[in-house]
Amino acid sequence: MDRLGAHMSVAGGVSKAFERAQSIDCGTMQIFTRNQNQWKCKPLETTEIARYHEWAQRTGIAPVVAHASYLINLGSPSDELWDKSVEAYQVELERADQLSILGVVLHPGSSMGAGEEAGKRRIAQGLDRVHAATPTAETLTLLEITAGQGDHLGFRFEQLADIIAALDAPGRVGICFDTCHALAAGYEFRNADDYQRMWDTFDKALGLERLKVFHLNDSKKDLGSRVDRHTHIGEGFLGLTPFRLLLNDARFQALPMILETPKEEDMADDVMNLARLRELIER
Repeated sequence: MDRLGAHMSVAGGVSKAFERAQSIDCGTMQIFTRNQNQWKCKPLETTEIARYHEWAQRTGIAPVVAHASYLINLGSPSDELWDKSVEAYQVELERADQLSILGVVLHPGSSMGAGEEAGKRRIAQGLDRVHAATPTAETLTLLEITAGQGDHLGFRFEQLADIIAALDAPGRVGICFDTCHALAAGYEFRNADDYQRMWDTFDKALGLERLKVFHLNDSKKDLGSRVDRHTHIGEGFLGLTPFRLLLNDARFQALPMILETPKEEDMADDVMNLARLRELIER
């Protein structure tokens, strides 16, 4: 198996994701550990946690990352929404840690009109509260670069760096790089020179060592659109070149690269997109 994978359904239990991932030759995967559209969730059952670890051992699919609920907004100026978001994210981190998951991918949050500085401060405070409440957790928080729609923060490397610099425990945070989001945010990397310049900028702002996972998605919208719309590999404004550059970059050989492209229930689209990516790997 290689380091390529996709987001897998956990219908029937989190352990079921391994069977689905194995059936399409994933080497890694992303899951939700709970219903992403609800605030409350039942605790993971002890038997299901055990099954999850058994399947992880059996299949060798690793690392696994989780994605946090889209309801969470640590940047909110509303105390009610912020408190609910902090509580929900703590649950996300605790559940992922029970499953020995590498990290929980989290959209940093929206300032909802309060401004960038207030939003970044609020996000850092929220993460500090969650991390303080989970002192023994080994699962990382993986802040995802965003497309920057509306008041959403995290669409500039420097914004992510500012949030991390404000944390009490910056070592508990890594970065998830989404290719669609990066293009929409205004980062040009569709040729070799621009690709290298972008990573130089990333390294200066955040350090390449903080990068832990990739989301590989083509974009329905062009450079700087600030619109988050994923599409199939090679069928959007990114084309194939940046994926070829990423897949053959020696610096990223050990990092998981996970699809979030559109798909039907039977996972045929995942199979198609994984095949397109594997064709780009230089042997």
